[in-house]
Amino acid sequence: MTSYSSQPGDARAYSEEARLSVLASYDILDTPPDSAFDDITELAALICDTPIAVINFVDRHRQWFKSEQGLGVRETPLDISICAHVILQSELFVVPDTRQDARFACNPLVTGEPYLRFYAGALLKSPEGFPLGTLCVLDYRPRELTEKQRIALTALASQVMNNLELIRVQQAQAALIEQLQSAQKELIHLASTDPLTGLYNRRAIKERLSQELALIERSRAPAALMLMDLDHFKTINDDFGHETGDRVIEHFARVCKNVFRQSDIIGRWGGEEFVVLLPGATEAEAWQAAQRLHQSLRQTPLVGDEHPPLLITVSIGLCSLSKDCELEDTLRQADELLYQAKDSGRNRTVCASATTDGETPDDLTTPD
Repeated sequence: MTSYSSQPGDARAYSEEARLSVLASYDILDTPPDSAFDDITELAALICDTPIAVINFVDRHRQWFKSEQGLGVRETPLDISICAHVILQSELFVVPDTRQDARFACNPLVTGEPYLRFYAGALLKSPEGFPLGTLCVLDYRPRELTEKQRIALTALASQVMNNLELIRVQQAQAALIEQLQSAQKELIHLASTDPLTGLYNRRAIKERLSQELALIERSRAPAALMLMDLDHFKTINDDFGHETGDRVIEHFARVCKNVFRQSDIIGRWGGEEFVVLLPGATEAEAWQAAQRLHQSLRQTPLVGDEHPPLLITVSIGLCSLSKDCELEDTLRQADELLYQAKDSGRNRTVCASATTDGETPDDLTTPD
């Protein structure tokens, strides 16, 4: 079957490929049984008083049954399909006695099991006019349908198409919802991410800090906060240009991602300032992480064709978070400690308090 008889304004003038494309758009082939369709075949068999009723779709090389009553198979080859003839018709197609019809007298389904003698099929047609399959009833003896049965079978075929359209609309809605959810996630990501480094931005970091303080208040688990500032960043911009400055920012972000734990929350606070939240870490553990950062920066200078290797250093203010502290007070404290680190020579970490090992704040200062 390559094309349908051409009639002006009729979808049957289109090719078989177009018909198969429309059929595929419903995504119905090889789907599990569905009670909505089973109810229709059961009702069709009851109304037409036949032992067999089938909702079938004509694929490229087979006819596949979405629902069947009394047949016991889910598909048959297209070359023995009676329904393949029906989709070429525009009305209800009835064969009172298949043995008396030259088109079907030699059909294996007629001459052998299950010895089909009667067929009536109502076309399943898409809104665009493409024939997709049939709702058909079959019997083992020759017979006719009454006018009421013909009307009922046609009406039930329309109900099959209504169900198909509903499924297609639901699938389209589900796809649209998935796209919207994906877009929403992307917008949330963009709204919370610094575009240059891919780290959290200032707004997102403040939200995470508030969440962490709430967790500390409930669980009393430790946490630490670092406020970091790249040393002499303005000089780098002035001497080598803003493009190199951006590369320095990106390089520092990569080093941070390698040094800190996956559970640590790293963000760009603004300009050359960064924040790291270390959930579950004591101040002493956070100080050790800061030492690893200083060491990693010493070992990985930024190499560029337009300038000699740049050794990046950072000044860090470090304090612990507690259930009694306010967010703004904690940020203010970290900022003061950061300025102490810068005032005392840069490239160092200054902590808020002594550690459990009895070290003083001065002992928790990273020298040049």
